[in-house]
Amino acid sequence: MHPRTRTTLTGAGLALTLALTGCADTQDGDAVSAEQSPSASPSDGAQSPAPAPPAAAPASPPTDPTPSSPAGRPARPRTPLPTLSPPTGPPRNPTDVRKANLVAGRINRGGDGPCYGLVTDDGRQYALHGTGMGSFAVGTVVRVTIGPADPAADCGPGTPASIVKINSVI
Repeated sequence: MHPRTRTTLTGAGLALTLALTGCADTQDGDAVSAEQSPSASPSDGAQSPAPAPPAAAPASPPTDPTPSSPAGRPARPRTPLPTLSPPTGPPRNPTDVRKANLVAGRINRGGDGPCYGLVTDDGRQYALHGTGMGSFAVGTVVRVTIGPADPAADCGPGTPASIVKINSVI
């Protein structure tokens, strides 16, 4: 079947479906519902035909309270969505899991190493030691995986720790 023919048939099928379902009532080319139609007594004095009575309601209500599913699709059961109960208070423990050996902050004593100083956002000072970790300028934001301090190294003020891994963030 040619693509143009398939499109024409689809459009014709849609128009036929609209006409059969009553959605294609038009007045002057526009779709008009019963609430939108002009009143029975126009202002110019001419009489227009009385509006058609509304369609009669079915004699008995439908037996299935759920709407019917589209053709070819199974009907999904209507179950209420789960809801959370309101909180009873603030959490007692931190809700974000954070690794104890991971710190981030700004270098305040930098250079080629092996000693570096680091200050975290909450103001904690660390004295970090690590050979061959690279050069970090003062003010560089870094993320550091720390390990136990080397007792032979004295890197100045702060909590002593050794550098396992260090990465520049910005």
